Amino acid sequence: MSIEAAVLPTEYTPPGTEDFWIPLIGDGAWAFTRASLLAIISVALLWWWLHATTRKRAVVPSMGQMGTEAVYDFVRNDIARDLIGSKEFMRFVPLLFAQFIFILLNNFFGVVPPFQNPTMGRIGFPIALTLVVFVVYHVVGMQKHGFVGYWKSLVPPGLPKPMIPVIFFLELITDIFTRPVTLALRLFGNMFAGHVMMILFIGGGWYMLTNGGIVLPVAGAVTWIMAFVMTLFELLVEVLQAYVFTLLTALYIGGALADEH
Repeated sequence: MSIEAAVLPTEYTPPGTEDFWIPLIGDGAWAFTRASLLAIISVALLWWWLHATTRKRAVVPSMGQMGTEAVYDFVRNDIARDLIGSKEFMRFVPLLFAQFIFILLNNFFGVVPPFQNPTMGRIGFPIALTLVVFVVYHVVGMQKHGFVGYWKSLVPPGLPKPMIPVIFFLELITDIFTRPVTLALRLFGNMFAGHVMMILFIGGGWYMLTNGGIVLPVAGAVTWIMAFVMTLFELLVEVLQAYVFTLLTALYIGGALADEH
């Protein structure tokens, strides 16, 4: 028996992708998973929250109304108006507000019992949100500038003619591939990695607490303290990722609508 086997009497299984793939009904690509259920629960919770805090709106707001208005004003003024512009931002506020609170709540599910599984840790959900953003900013851009004018503006004026096809191709790749891919992967990667780290610290800490003599339980206690610190850090990341996704959405829409596009 090796030294490692003697010290660690049972085998530790590290976290992996199976911790995110939790089918509830069926299997394969069409399975109804725990992440799908959490997305549905999030919509129900958001509807309840918005209805409960706005159905009795008053000039002197209640605490619930104040909280809802604070989130709405943040998205409206600090994201939509600043990045899209004061002339056209209002029609995009519902999209940005819904997007922000939906992503934020589903991110919070990664640390809130009994859910403890971030919906955005499944790549399909960030991809679906990104497709909405992709369609919106291209459609509004073509509506304003015309189909030819919108795509023609990818090439800056004054370029030498031999460079125009190269620059157009590079900008086209950025618009139709790089932007949506990085937007989806940024949200997915942060939520997936953060959840794996939390599973690693919590599961590893429990393993060390329940195996070995004196040293491992002490290390396990320290690991659980780190798990608590990681949870606080993950909360910060979850808020930032909802903010960044919404911020970039507004930035792309604002760029598509800009006169100099």
